[in-house]
Amino acid sequence: MVQLHKNRSKLAGMNVEMFVISKDSPEELRTLHDKLEKTFGHSLSFISDPKLELIEKMGMKKNGVAYRGYGMMDKEGNIVFSTKNDHWGEQIEQTVEKIREEYNKLQ
Repeated sequence: MVQLHKNRSKLAGMNVEMFVISKDSPEELRTLHDKLEKTFGHSLSFISDPKLELIEKMGMKKNGVAYRGYGMMDKEGNIVFSTKNDHWGEQIEQTVEKIREEYNKLQ
């Protein structure tokens, strides 16, 4: 998540809204949001999904646990793609390339 905040500008020019989805409580996410905002001067918005409903819709849930990864939904809430990858932040160049590729398919 830190990598995404550090490299947010690599997604510039895309008409998208970015969110972090987590099963953590709103209070826990507010604390994390504030820390990221203090560190980077901004923070992505967080969505608390304690029942893993949206996470499951994204295909990112198994046995009550959320996978790490990233994905995209269109304006109607349809899943465009999702990728399970514990190392997406370390592989930020490949992550950005995949997001741009999928985004361009929607244009």
